Amino acid sequence: MTERPDGKGAAPARAGEQGETQPGGVDAKEAHPKDKHAHGAHRATHSRNADQKYNGSPDPYKDTDGKLDEEALIAEFEAEKPARHLTGTPALIIKVIGVALSVFGLYWVFNPMATQFYLPAFLMIGLSMTFLVYRGWGRSDKDKEKGKADNPHILDWALAVVAAVPFLYIIMDWDAFFRRAIVPTYLDLIMGTIAILIVLEAARRTVGILVPIVVLGFFAYAYFGPYFPAPFGTSSFGWIRLVGHNVMGTQGIFGVPTDVAATYIILFTIYGAVLTASGATKFFIDLSFSAFGQSKSGPGRTVTMAGFLLGTVSGSGVATTVTLGGISWPLLKKAGYPKEHGGGVLAAAGIGAIMSPPTLGAAAFIIAALLGVSYLQVLIWATIPTLLYYLGIILAIEMDARKFKTHAVEIDTTPAGKLLLRFGYHFSSLVAIVVFMAMGMTPFRAVVYSTILAFALSFLDKQSWMTPKKIWDALATGATGALSVIPVMAAAGLIVGIMTLTGLGLKLANIIVDFAGGSLFLTALFSAISVILLGLAVPVTASFIISWVIIGPALQDVGVPAFAAAMFIFYYSVLSEVSPPTALSPFAASAITGGKPIKTMWLTWRYTLSAFLVPFIFVLTGPGIGLLMQGGIATVLFALVVSTVAVASLAVATGGWIMAPANWLERALIGLGSLPLLVMEPMFLAVGAALIAVGLVLHVIRVKRHSHKDTASPAPARAQ
Repeated sequence: MTERPDGKGAAPARAGEQGETQPGGVDAKEAHPKDKHAHGAHRATHSRNADQKYNGSPDPYKDTDGKLDEEALIAEFEAEKPARHLTGTPALIIKVIGVALSVFGLYWVFNPMATQFYLPAFLMIGLSMTFLVYRGWGRSDKDKEKGKADNPHILDWALAVVAAVPFLYIIMDWDAFFRRAIVPTYLDLIMGTIAILIVLEAARRTVGILVPIVVLGFFAYAYFGPYFPAPFGTSSFGWIRLVGHNVMGTQGIFGVPTDVAATYIILFTIYGAVLTASGATKFFIDLSFSAFGQSKSGPGRTVTMAGFLLGTVSGSGVATTVTLGGISWPLLKKAGYPKEHGGGVLAAAGIGAIMSPPTLGAAAFIIAALLGVSYLQVLIWATIPTLLYYLGIILAIEMDARKFKTHAVEIDTTPAGKLLLRFGYHFSSLVAIVVFMAMGMTPFRAVVYSTILAFALSFLDKQSWMTPKKIWDALATGATGALSVIPVMAAAGLIVGIMTLTGLGLKLANIIVDFAGGSLFLTALFSAISVILLGLAVPVTASFIISWVIIGPALQDVGVPAFAAAMFIFYYSVLSEVSPPTALSPFAASAITGGKPIKTMWLTWRYTLSAFLVPFIFVLTGPGIGLLMQGGIATVLFALVVSTVAVASLAVATGGWIMAPANWLERALIGLGSLPLLVMEPMFLAVGAALIAVGLVLHVIRVKRHSHKDTASPAPARAQ
């Protein structure tokens, strides 16, 4: 499950009319949609069954014209709950407040203020908006059929006002409020309790009931700690202490997660909204089709490249999968891909969006904050694992192209070179983020200046000019796009606050290490399983935060460096989105292709298998940190070469193709040979290389023998 670090600013392109050609782009008749940048928090609100009634379409994910309703798909399969479709005065009010929140975030970058003032003020606006944008209960089919406006009710307006009260109380005398953390007044306790309840209800509205239940469970643990058996028992913490620690200090609601939401995330959502409005999304898709669309394996490569490029803007697995599906599934289908395999390619490419620099998942911002490093450093750590992830997908696609005998699909596109010359400036702001940070700027100023650059460059294309209305809409979209993340971050802060107060995180870390017998490999294995299981229940960001508090210390106890442990947890938090049995992105892809969801899920897992194993490389041995670009050039090159061989071997084992179809023995030898390479020690490398070599030799001998037999066989006599 996942949140977008740019929120929902990267709008999925909508399916267009047949025969409509995009200027400088792809013929929509073949594979390209009409470009519409309208996503944000105003996602479709209908459920799968309700869509069928509401749209009058036999397919719940198509509108009345038979076009793919991508917003409905995102609403169905995203981790976050769908937002309202606001109209009239409420929509205008939300836009005004949203613009105000975005401007407040931008103002903070150049006029820093005390955290104890800024965070309560940010939450006051953000949580109040949440109650107006997200419903507290489902929308009835009767209201949908009548076309009744999907606007806030009286209770929602009341909650929006109530949400502002405790935070307004805090910022009116913030210095004295935080000083009273040890001995709060009765009014402090009342306001602190309301703030906690507001956060939980906002989280329930945006991501469902499970996160609030988990938070309440932690509070119950802190309160009834003495009644828990050893080694889980702890002191009993009364409500005064719980409120003082979690509301009146820098832990809990106003901890690192909320700080990340109010700084990194709001700024990157604004950047994503501006970049999308400037036409970058359309350019990335056009370039992908133009660069790879004309060869046998071109359709699969096109989807992979498009997923990577869209990920630089979006950072959401489900949204990128749906966007790619609406555009690329017709192309994959014409090329000869079966439904499930096509869905697997779409989902795997979409999930890569969360790993694609410079806009990684929200958890990456938290890594920078927790470890006290620059965001640029996190981008550097993520570079090689991202390349290896896409290498695994590309190799699988090449094998599929041969197995399924896919063929090139003729597409009317503008040459890639011409597209780059005309619209390549869209890459400038992405590169600028990295350059600005390398020059010593904070990531906050870097992204703001890059946003300004994207705005300025939009005037190079008349169709994408950032007019005052577009600027207004982008600022509003940037704020509403962050709303699904803000309550989750505050709720995750409460979890972290309870863990630090009770020491539960360290207790669980010790249990993991003891259960593994102090073994590095077993600790890493148990940690990976734990993160994946946790990720099935909560969004990626919450999963990372909870896992870091528990599993981070466990990995560090067995000798893993803090940065390697953080990246290990990050990748497994992300991969929960493709892990059985939930696998949101594969299920969204299967809804587009019409394939079987379970089979699509397992095939996606096959495409992404390398991503499940690569993180082990940089935690099991010292040289493995070369994958995170640490340890010197020799270490980096060594780790890169070994991991590339391991990924390629895994691709052969799962794809079953080398020079020709590989038999089960060859696949088993090569697949088993890839596993010792993860350790990167001389003995393990020798064993792995030997197994791979034997598998390859057997394959070459068998293929040559068959080819000799074929050439030696006499041609059949012609009928007289």
